[in-house]
Amino acid sequence: MSEQVGRITTDVAIIGAGPVGLFAVFECGMLKMRCAVLDTLEAIGGQCTALYPEKPIYDIPAHPSILAGELIAQLERQAAPFKPAYLLGRKVTRLTRTEDGFLLGAEGGAEVACKAVIIAAGAGAFGPNRPPLAGLAGYEASGAVRYLVARREEFRGKRVVIAGGGDSAVDWALSLKDIAHVTVVHRREKFRAAPESAAQLKAAADAGQIELAIPYQLHGLVGDGARLEAVEVATLKGEVRAIPADHLLAFFGLSMELGPIADWGLGLERSHVVVNPATCETNIPGVHAIGDIATYPGKLKLILQGFSEAAMAAHAIHPRVFPGEALHFEYSTSKGVVAA
Repeated sequence: MSEQVGRITTDVAIIGAGPVGLFAVFECGMLKMRCAVLDTLEAIGGQCTALYPEKPIYDIPAHPSILAGELIAQLERQAAPFKPAYLLGRKVTRLTRTEDGFLLGAEGGAEVACKAVIIAAGAGAFGPNRPPLAGLAGYEASGAVRYLVARREEFRGKRVVIAGGGDSAVDWALSLKDIAHVTVVHRREKFRAAPESAAQLKAAADAGQIELAIPYQLHGLVGDGARLEAVEVATLKGEVRAIPADHLLAFFGLSMELGPIADWGLGLERSHVVVNPATCETNIPGVHAIGDIATYPGKLKLILQGFSEAAMAAHAIHPRVFPGEALHFEYSTSKGVVAA
């Protein structure tokens, strides 16, 4: 639940309520540091909630497969003993240094006074890269054209055209093939998805479970402006064919922007925040960045690496919150979870 508008005083302000931000609450809590979490979205979870809550994730340790939405629910439960203050639906607009640390200002008049900041804002503000198709807005409004799958069951028995060659396109093709008639459109033979997923897609196509329209790219939409009847695709030579469809799922990635974060004087590299890999601290002492928004040599954009960064940032912040107090490292198996 989001806190009421006003000023909150806490130890650490976390910008971003995605999986990495939520785990940072746990890591800070284990070190007896209180947290407030701010996010522009109305619900916690970041992209896992907003874009693909029913998408299975396969690289979370101890979970051969876990739905993105369930991962967020588990992380929320893990953070709950430390009673974080959630300020949701509010974009952070300013960062000001104070004598004791920092003051964050957010939309709606909310303020957070803190001793340290963790930026876990994913890739900043995001939106789908839309295909340049005539009449697109009408089909978007009706739900015929979409850029995410919130409820897999909505596509049962439907004719679904999936456009794209990355992980999202391939993963959703594999997920929907058992309940829908799926055609995947891609402009080249090779997919950019994980090799194992691409191999599964080829096997499904060979078995007749999925149709592949390769090498084709989107050309047009056929319908009454709201209800979709077919998706036109074309080769590079201009040969056009129509694929009967009830839905088009276009997975061409997200367009990213840092928003107000870009004006805070942080060291930036290609719209990412540069950090010290040992502490995840930025060029502003006391401000750390973790997860997809952070960059350093050897960085991997994996949730599990973001989890590790959350732990490193929390330990690096501890002396700022508790100056002069020695931090004796303990494993959670011996320490247990004791709320601050």
